[in-house]
Amino acid sequence: MSLPEYILERRFNAPRELVWKTWTEPDLLARWYGPGVETVIHKLDVRPGGLWLNEMRYGGGSHYQRVEYTEVVEPERLVWLHSVSDENWDPASNPMMPDWPRTLLTTVTFSEAGDDTEMRLVWTPHEATDAEISCFAGAISGLDQGWGKGMEMLAELLVELKV
Repeated sequence: MSLPEYILERRFNAPRELVWKTWTEPDLLARWYGPGVETVIHKLDVRPGGLWLNEMRYGGGSHYQRVEYTEVVEPERLVWLHSVSDENWDPASNPMMPDWPRTLLTTVTFSEAGDDTEMRLVWTPHEATDAEISCFAGAISGLDQGWGKGMEMLAELLVELKV
């Protein structure tokens, strides 16, 4: 059985090295990741085995995420295992969607396209149960809302950085 995939593709009018920086420098990443929330990056160690510990604050509460990088090829490719976590950064179930996959394999590639950069993100359940796979498959159509708004914010940030 093939796993469901969420695929997000965007073309940015910016050089690849600049787009890469917006994914790998904490002050830039916090400006676009997690639209509509306050994003607090507690740690960002972009190397295989390195961690990105992320807190999104909204509505008086916090939502924690733990990312472990498995592959980093600057400025072409980032691969990581993405989990909802508790406040101690231990992987946990999603309190809003109990059957959400505990871990998602995330692959982001950056390709040069003239003066532009083509970015492709692929999200797939990792070592998931049938219930988690089914939950993810059912949620794919709605994932563009959050990611899409984040990509709009990223495009605006890139315009600002290019000046």
